Amino acid sequence: MAKEANLAKTLSTESLYGTEDMKFSRRNLIVAATAFAATSSSAARAISSALPERGRGASLVLPNVGSKTGPNAGSIAPVSPAALPPVPAPFQPEGIRAELFDAAMKALDRHDRRVKRDRIGVVDFSASSSQPRFHLVDLDNRKITSLPVAHGSGSDPGHTGWLQRFSNRPGSNASSEGAYLTADYYYGGHGRSQRLVGLDDTNSNALERAIVIHGAWYAEPNMIGAHGKLGRSQGCLAVGDSLLGRAFDHLGEGRMIYAAKMA
Repeated sequence: MAKEANLAKTLSTESLYGTEDMKFSRRNLIVAATAFAATSSSAARAISSALPERGRGASLVLPNVGSKTGPNAGSIAPVSPAALPPVPAPFQPEGIRAELFDAAMKALDRHDRRVKRDRIGVVDFSASSSQPRFHLVDLDNRKITSLPVAHGSGSDPGHTGWLQRFSNRPGSNASSEGAYLTADYYYGGHGRSQRLVGLDDTNSNALERAIVIHGAWYAEPNMIGAHGKLGRSQGCLAVGDSLLGRAFDHLGEGRMIYAAKMA
C-alpha cells in the first residue's frame, strides 16, 4: 500500500511538473515570437530606409531645366520645328505666253536625257517678225533676253510678217515647229552658224534641210523700223549679225530650242 501511495504521489508530482513545464514553454514561445516580430519590423524599416527612392515607389522627378522660377520651373520647354525655306513660285518669264512656256517646259521634260536644263530658247511664232520673239531663257537665274528672229519664206508666202504655216518637208523653205537640240558650230555661206537637230516628228528633217541658226542682214532690228517686219529665211532661225553672238553665248551646244505657234 505504501508503494502504491508513493507511486501515486510521484505520478501526481510529474503531472504537476509537466503542466508547469507546458505553461513555461507556451510563455517562452509567446515572448520569443514577440521579440522576433519586433526585430523583423526594425530590420524591415532599416532595409526600407536603405533603398533608393525609386525602389519605394516614389514618383520620377524631372531635372530642373533652365533657370525659370514659378509654377513652370523645371518643365521642359517645347521645341519649335526648324523653319523650312519658302517654296519658290513657279517661274513664268515676262514676255512669253504662259501656254507657250508651259509647252516648252513639257518638251524639256520629254527630251530630258538629251538636253541640258539650265538654259533654253523659246521661239513664239504667234507673234509678228517685228516683235522680239526669240526668247533666251536662263532657268537657273530666272532671266530672259528676247531678240527678233526671221521665219521661212515658205511659212509666209505673201511676206506679211506673220507665220502662216509650218512644214518639215525638204525644199519647202518653211519653218518647222517642235523641239531642237543645238549642235556644233561651223562656218558656211552665212558665216558662223550652228546646226540644229530636230527632236520631234514635226522637225525631224532639220539636219537634212540644213536648218541652222545664222546671222543675216535682213534680220537686223533696223529692218523693223524701215519695213515694219524682218526679211524671210529659207526655214532657218536667222537673227541680225549684231545679235548673233548673244544667241550663241546663251545657247551653246546641247541645249533645247522650242518653236511653236499657239492658237
